[in-house]
Amino acid sequence: MADIWDNKADAIKPGDNLRDVSPLLDKTYTDKNGFTHYIFSKQMFNNPYYVIPNADLELFKKYLDGGSRSYPSDGSIPCDIVAGEARRVLNLIVACSNDPENRRCDEAKKALKHGKFALVRGTLKLYLGKYTTRDWRRKRFTDDIDFWTFQVSLLEHGLKECNFVRNSTTKEWEKDIHWENPLSDKNEKNTLIAANDTNQLLDFGAGAYLEGTSLRQIFNKKLKRGHNVDISDVINVAMVNNGIDGPHKEEWLDAWNAFKEAANTRNTRIISNLITLCRTALAIADHLERVSKAIEKYNDILYDKEEYSDEDIKNVCRTSIHWQEYMKTNGPEATRDMIHEFLHEQIDEKIQHAKNLRNLSKIVIALINSKIQHLNIIVEVED
Repeated sequence: MADIWDNKADAIKPGDNLRDVSPLLDKTYTDKNGFTHYIFSKQMFNNPYYVIPNADLELFKKYLDGGSRSYPSDGSIPCDIVAGEARRVLNLIVACSNDPENRRCDEAKKALKHGKFALVRGTLKLYLGKYTTRDWRRKRFTDDIDFWTFQVSLLEHGLKECNFVRNSTTKEWEKDIHWENPLSDKNEKNTLIAANDTNQLLDFGAGAYLEGTSLRQIFNKKLKRGHNVDISDVINVAMVNNGIDGPHKEEWLDAWNAFKEAANTRNTRIISNLITLCRTALAIADHLERVSKAIEKYNDILYDKEEYSDEDIKNVCRTSIHWQEYMKTNGPEATRDMIHEFLHEQIDEKIQHAKNLRNLSKIVIALINSKIQHLNIIVEVED
């Protein structure tokens, strides 16, 4: 059905055609009303570094060690490190706005009229705004801070003050970042790039993807481009936002318009991206339910010192700065209690996340079908 969706699509970078979006031919059928049903399988992202265990005990241990599920990323620096750099720049701009004696005060007030987080977009907006789970914020990597402001001189002042240096060749702002990898205890280094995306509006091709910093506008880009990292980010926002409750309820309801706009294009690549979103969301929902059951079944093993010695508890804490600090302050026994309480919260939370993903997939599939029903075609994802 190459005239409706692309059977081959970009997964990692433009033109790679690494994603197979082909229906299951042996399950394709035509119903009594003449509608042909194309059935797709569920599909997790390929992760060469992690194979999901079949045994629930091993799945629980992998989860507790921070390895239950990784996330496609488009960089090498942990988001929490990058977020710290972004906060420094944003806080400097806030400080300018609060100082009437600062010559940049009025400019800073203008830049901050929608709040300081409106000055960033993409991955860092999702991180700083806490649109996703703690797990995503801990494991997602990037190499960029995408700013969005028409107060160019103000931003460049902030970048200079925070030790970013303009590359005379690429015209990008760069800073070498050093951090300690908590899992390997090794010192890491990479170059962080900061860019003002409003500059790309001069290029009409790029400008079509870069509309601003709202959740809807971020989704517009991610659904159109549709690389693994984009699909994953949308899914991880959808896990914790359902339009019914939560701090981002109104934004999520507005962001739903991005899905409508994507489907309305009837662009074969974008329809392919939407199908991939549903396939992956349902596969992840199944996985979350498995993890929930494994936690419920094995959470008390945390108190078995043959399975989890004090040193093992210390190693578990490496995946969280908060847990590390708690361990130092309160010791291993109190830390066991704290982690045990966290695990009990996760049992229900993961079930809710799975429910949110199933609901997302249901309404997106219905949206796709509403655009292609005149062709007597129905798209489904197998149970």
